[in-house]
Amino acid sequence: MRRPGQQSLTIIPISWRAACAFIALHHRHHKPPRGQKFAIAVVDERGVMRGVATCGRPIARALDDGLTLEVNRTCVDGCPNANSALYGACARIARAMGYRRIHTDTQAEESGASLRAAGWERLGERGGRRNWANSSQKLRHLRDDGAAEGVARIRWGKVL
Repeated sequence: MRRPGQQSLTIIPISWRAACAFIALHHRHHKPPRGQKFAIAVVDERGVMRGVATCGRPIARALDDGLTLEVNRTCVDGCPNANSALYGACARIARAMGYRRIHTDTQAEESGASLRAAGWERLGERGGRRNWANSSQKLRHLRDDGAAEGVARIRWGKVL
């Protein structure tokens, strides 16, 4: 139930290009991801885009079993509840597509309030590591020099 003065938010499909443009403009510490299965946006009652989410194959090869989806990026403009709306919608869409699990990582200093509000659970922690492409000379061109390397992470997930 919506509280007085609280905005009405609606989830809509969005193109990959539009999602990446929003992320490039608004994300605090990451560039747009390189691939996707789908992208969605959240708009307010005036139709103004307030945030986006992109979902794709898990980055970690061990988790890429064909039944697990990763929320690779969410990005909002500060609109209250937009991130929770995106995480909840990503899980519902993943379930409808036949996925069995969904997960994402946050930086350790982030509270995870949006994920908890959307029914996600904290699965564990992992220490900071360098960019996945740093160990390969062949992949040097893929390195994201603006990425938050060496930052501890929290893994969040949900069984669908």
